Amino acid sequence: MSVQDQITSDIKEAMKARNVDKLAALRAVKSAIMLEATKDGSTIVSDEVSLKIIAKLVKQRKDSATIFEEQNRPDLVVDEVNQLAYLEPYLPSQMGEEEVRKIVKEVIAKVGASSPADMGKCMGPLMGRLNGKADGSLISKLVKEELS
Repeated sequence: MSVQDQITSDIKEAMKARNVDKLAALRAVKSAIMLEATKDGSTIVSDEVSLKIIAKLVKQRKDSATIFEEQNRPDLVVDEVNQLAYLEPYLPSQMGEEEVRKIVKEVIAKVGASSPADMGKCMGPLMGRLNGKADGSLISKLVKEELS
């Protein structure tokens, strides 16, 4: 079953269970996927693109929760965290910091980077290799640590 079909099925289940948070989160995903599909005139989006869309929405939810926390709005933080909990299971499991650090060291050695000015050389191959498996900000932070 494709990610798009799974989302549609889960929306139906959320409607039957009257789960408002899950329904809102899944509808946001479905809406974003449908917008992507209409860009090129098709109705089907590949699973890879769907997972990128979900990852983007997860990141938005995390950022929003952080901002709401800083602004002392616990009611809005709860909404974002609840929806986040329903979106994360669709994503592949994320790698731990130590696993990412090991790969960062390998790539730094491979490209011959030695200073923070070489960060760009490292980020391209790392993002290609770790896409969807690790957060970009974590990768960036570890590259900075290793090169400084």
